[in-house]
Amino acid sequence: MPEESSFISLIETHQRIIHKVCRLYMQDPQDRKDLFQEIMLAAWKSYPQFRGEARFSTWLYRVALNTAITFFRKEQRQPITAPLPHQMMQAADYNDTTEQEQLTVMHQAIAQLSAVDKALVMLYLEDYNYNEMGEMMGITPNNVAVKMNRIKTKLKQAVKTIA
Repeated sequence: MPEESSFISLIETHQRIIHKVCRLYMQDPQDRKDLFQEIMLAAWKSYPQFRGEARFSTWLYRVALNTAITFFRKEQRQPITAPLPHQMMQAADYNDTTEQEQLTVMHQAIAQLSAVDKALVMLYLEDYNYNEMGEMMGITPNNVAVKMNRIKTKLKQAVKTIA
């Protein structure tokens, strides 16, 4: 079946997208596997409607994010935040921490965001522009810009409270 082999080939090329989304929304490895399966099923069901008007990666991000957000809400799971190591609690100034500690703090701050905000941060970190992000999320580029400004403010506040 040509459609099936085409789908498998595209998924093999772009499966990194699905893994990123799964890691973003689920902390537990078993939950990640479940979400991966849900995304694959949703992608396969939606594939006949893929018209190629956007890149496959853009389409897959949209399917993966929508599925993850729905799965996340359906399961009513809350983000799990790990406690900070004791030495980080002693840090006098965020600027004095090492790069790895800064990354840990930022990951914890991102974990506190809503499901939609996490998706926007992930796409931003993947260097998508606001037009592409809006297309994937089903919102206008202006709405993306407004949300990104609010997210940046939230992250700054969260980093201050964590650090």
